[in-house]
Amino acid sequence: MSTVLVIGAGGVSSVCVHKMAFNPDIFSSIHLASRTKSKCDAIAASVKERCGVDVATYEIDAEEVPAMVNLIRKVQPSLVVNLALPYQDLPIMDACLEAGVSYLDTANYEPKDEAKFEYHWQWAYHDRFKQAGIMALLGSGFDPGVTSVFTMWLKKHKLKTIRTLDILDCNGGDHGQHFATNFNPEINIREVTAPARHWENGEFVETPAMAHKVEFDFEAVGPKNMYMMYHEELESLAKFNPEMERARFWMTFGDAYITHLTVLQNVGMTSIEPIKYKGVEIIPLQFLAAVLPKPETLGETTKGNTNIGCIATGEALDGSGEKTFYIKNICSHEAAYEETGNQAVSYTTGVPAMIGSAMMVQGIWSGEGVFNMEEMDPDPFMDMLNQHGLPWTVEELDGPVEF
Repeated sequence: MSTVLVIGAGGVSSVCVHKMAFNPDIFSSIHLASRTKSKCDAIAASVKERCGVDVATYEIDAEEVPAMVNLIRKVQPSLVVNLALPYQDLPIMDACLEAGVSYLDTANYEPKDEAKFEYHWQWAYHDRFKQAGIMALLGSGFDPGVTSVFTMWLKKHKLKTIRTLDILDCNGGDHGQHFATNFNPEINIREVTAPARHWENGEFVETPAMAHKVEFDFEAVGPKNMYMMYHEELESLAKFNPEMERARFWMTFGDAYITHLTVLQNVGMTSIEPIKYKGVEIIPLQFLAAVLPKPETLGETTKGNTNIGCIATGEALDGSGEKTFYIKNICSHEAAYEETGNQAVSYTTGVPAMIGSAMMVQGIWSGEGVFNMEEMDPDPFMDMLNQHGLPWTVEELDGPVEF
C-alpha cells in the first residue's frame, strides 16, 4: 500500500492512473498534477466513473523545482512518476532529490533546444541518488521499457549471449485523421526527423533520417513499411549487453504520414529554431503541435492493433548453437479504449509505467541510485504484463532475420 504522485496529464498518464486505480492493493492513494489542472480533473473524473477511486489533482509547473518540492512534501508520496515531457526530467529529478523521494519516468531527457535524447544527463545523477538513499528508474514505458525487459528475459531464459537485436514497433491502427501523431506531436516529430543511428561493432553508426525502409509482415496487422531510426533503448541495451554486434530500431509509418511530414519539414514547420512572428517569438514545431489533434483525443476513432517486439539472435543458453527468438505483444486499440478511454499507443506506455511503479513501491525492484530497466530482474515485470493487459508471446524462428 503506497501513495504515488503522477506528473503529466496526457494519454499515457491517463492510462497509468486508471491502471493504478484498478490495483488499490498496491496503490492506496493516487495524486495527479500537471500544468493544466483541468486535464487532471478530466482524468480523475474518468477514473472515478470507471474504477470508483478518488484521485487528488493539482496544478504544477514541473520545471519549477521549488514548487515541485513543496508539492512532493505536501503529498508525501513514496514515488514520483514522471509522465510529463522529456525536457522536464532533470527538474523533476532535482525535486525528488531535494524531497528525498524515489523517481520513475518513461523517456530519457532531451534538451529543448536540441533534438538529442540521451541517457548521460540522467546517468550523471547516480551518485546523488545513491547518497540520498533513493532510486530512479529510467524508461519504464514500452520502447524504451518493455523492449528492454523483453531482451533481458530472452538473455535470462533463452540466449547466453545476444549477437544481433532488432526492435520492431508497428502501429497498425487507423485514427481517421489526415495527419496526427499517436503520442506527443512535438516529441514524435523530433524523433522521426532526427538522423537514424544504430549500434554496430562497438559504436553508433549514423545515417540520414528515414533512409532505410523495409517491408515486414506483422501478425494481426499485415505487411507494413518500417523505417530504421534511433531510439533511446539502443543506448542502454548496448551498455548492458556489450557483446552485441548489432542493434537496430524500426518503426512503421504509412505513406500518407511520410508525405505530410516531408512537406511540413520542407516548409520549416518541424524546426525547433525560434522565429519572430508579429513581434512574438515562436517555435514552429511547438505551433504545429498545438494545431494537430491531441493524442488523447484519438482513442474513440482509432481501430486496429499495435505489434511491438524484439527479434534476437545469439548463442543458445542450452548449448545447442545459434538460435533466433521473436518476442512480442499485440494490443488492440479498441480494447484499450474500452478499458481506459485511450488508444493503444498510450496504453502500451501507460501500463508499463504502472508496472514499473508497482515493482518499486512493493520493493520487488529496489536499489539506491539511477537504474535502467536492463538492470532489473525481468521475470516479475513480465508476469505483470500478462496480468494487466499486455500479454506477450515468444517463438523460435528458423534462423536470423535479415533486413
